[in-house]
Formats: sequence, structure tokens, C-alpha cells
Amino acid sequence: MEFLPSTPPLIPPPTEEDAFVWLRLLRSRRVGPATFFRLLAEHGNAGDALIALPKIAAAAGVDNYSTCPAAVIRAELDAGRAIGARPLLFGSADYPEALAEIADAPPVLWMRGDARVLSRPAVGLVGARNASSLGLRMARGLADGIGRAGFATVSGLARGIDTEVHKATLETGTIAVMAGGLDVMYPAENADLAARIAETGCLVSEQPIGLKPQARHFPRRNRLVSGLSQALVVVEAAAKSGSLITARDALDQGREVLAVPGHPFDARAAGCNMLIRDGATLIRNAADVLAALPDATVHVPRRTATHTPAAAPDAPPPPDQIDARVLDRLGPSPISEDQILRDLGLPAGSVSDCLTRLELDGLIERDGGGLLRRTG
Repeated sequence: MEFLPSTPPLIPPPTEEDAFVWLRLLRSRRVGPATFFRLLAEHGNAGDALIALPKIAAAAGVDNYSTCPAAVIRAELDAGRAIGARPLLFGSADYPEALAEIADAPPVLWMRGDARVLSRPAVGLVGARNASSLGLRMARGLADGIGRAGFATVSGLARGIDTEVHKATLETGTIAVMAGGLDVMYPAENADLAARIAETGCLVSEQPIGLKPQARHFPRRNRLVSGLSQALVVVEAAAKSGSLITARDALDQGREVLAVPGHPFDARAAGCNMLIRDGATLIRNAADVLAALPDATVHVPRRTATHTPAAAPDAPPPPDQIDARVLDRLGPSPISEDQILRDLGLPAGSVSDCLTRLELDGLIERDGGGLLRRTG
């Protein structure tokens, strides 16, 4: 709980020297963005606010209050430099303009990569972690089209839809918003993807370097995904999901909310269908997204990312894991077996054996033309 509510005030542009005292104030107990900006407005600078904070805490009934130790901030700044990250302070020239507009903008944003991507108009794309094959294909197509039109993409580096969005726009510029510290990869399997994003795009987080994300950090992360974006596209989302939290944040921030419709029997489409019912713009392709944006004529040339060659493929996972991954990709809408093979990236023999097992168990059915769909 923060001491006092507030919104970001107009403040003089901070200097690099301000980073230390800003972080010390922000990392002090019970100080979040709202309290930080109120203290800054009332005391004129972070140093005086830091001095006054113990008395304010005592007046609020908090006993034995102490501010964040200077050694903790020195360690955070050293850790940030060690991974090639730097802090962006609210009000500085390179702080994202779109993010500065939201009521609870982070006073300090850690950044690793190309900060110029943060100054470009951007579109957020979010969706299910256990996305269907059709959902993944839609995410790739939307992100690629949006990127080719000159917009950066924004997503949360999660499994499923987020991962496909980032991969599709590595060359055109993508922003990954992380729930923990920039050096803590979650999920761990996206460590290589994060490294590639840092080459031509940007990784950002409001959390301290080294912080391992917990459940409460993800909703806070979501408001930054929408805050960095002109519009938010929800590709697949269950009726109760983090993507819908992001959509609510987008509406609160005055952003456009767009959604991809899905089959009524597919639980992963329930959230998107609800959004459309409640007034979100229905999206069929990237052209629909661009038509809903005020700056759809933006164009930047594609860039070629440089990265280490991919390692040799690992051995196929156990059969039960393949079964689960195939079922995750399938829904009531039929798709081709070739598409499943492309999405999974596994040997054809392993997947064919899996499909036979699932068909015999009655979990999937084959329609005409070799199309597959999930039965349950």
C-alpha cells in the first residue's frame, strides 16, 4: 500500500546523477509510482523527499521506518551496467513519450537494447500462453504486417502469443516488457529470444535488476504493455486471463482495444469474443489493425538482426509431452497436419505417432482434406 495517491507532475528533466537518489526513494518501502510523484511534487526533489519520508511514514502509523539503503542502490546500478542496461528517468529525453502519459507511469524504467525503438509509434499484441495453432499463425501474421508498416510491437515475452509476436518482428523492432528484472528470464526458454530482441529492439522493466517475478508483478507489467502502445490487439484470451487485464488497462489509458474473434466453442477465444461484444474493434488481419490507427502511414526499412547461429535441435520430447503440445495447438476449428508440424518444429514421425494415439483415444478427429480438430 502506498502512502498517498497522485499522478505524475510536470518536473524538470532529470540528470544522470538523479538516478541514484530517484531509485533510492522509489525502492523505499511503501513507495510506488503514485507516492513517488507526490513526494517529488511536495518536496521539489527526490533528495529532500527521501529525508522527509521517515516522518511521513510515522505520521501514517508506520513505526521503525527506514529508507532504502544506499548500498542496495549501488548494487542495483552496478548489476544493470554489468548486463548492458541503463535506467530511463521520467521526464528525460529518452523516456517513452506514450508511457509518460499514463497515470501510474514508472518513475524509473530499466532498458536494455536500442532506446530509439521506444520513440516509435507502437502496437501491443497479447494473448494466450497455451495458444492454438491458428492463434499462433494469426499472431505472426498480424505482427509481421504491423512491423512492415513501421510500427514497433510490444508484448510481454511470455510463452505462446507473446513469443510469436516478438519473433515475427525481430527485424523491424519489438519491445519486450518483463515482469521481473532484466537479467531474470521468464520463461527461461526465452533467454535466447531476449538476447536477440536486445540487438534490434528493446527489453524494459520497472523492477530492480535481479528481481524474480512473482504473480503480483504480472498485472503491473501489463499496464506497461498497453501504456507503451497506441493500440492493443488481443489475439487469443480466455474469459479470465491476464490479456483481459491488459485490455482493461488499455481502456483506462485511452488506448484503442482490438480483438481477433474465435470459435464460440474454443475457451481460448472466449475473452476476445467478449471484448468484441462489448465494443472492441474486430480484427481479421494487419490491414484492419492499421485502419484503426491514426498514424498508419509510418514506414521504416527492415533491419537484419545479427545473432549467433541456432544450436543443433534437441532430441524430441517424450510422447506424453508431444501429446500435450499437440492438444494445446488444436481447437474446435480444423487446421492442417502440416501446420501442426510447422508450429511444433518436431520430427514428422514423432508427431504422426502422436496424432495416431490421440485419434485412437478419441481426443482428436480428422475432417476432409486431412484437417484436424480437437474433440474435447
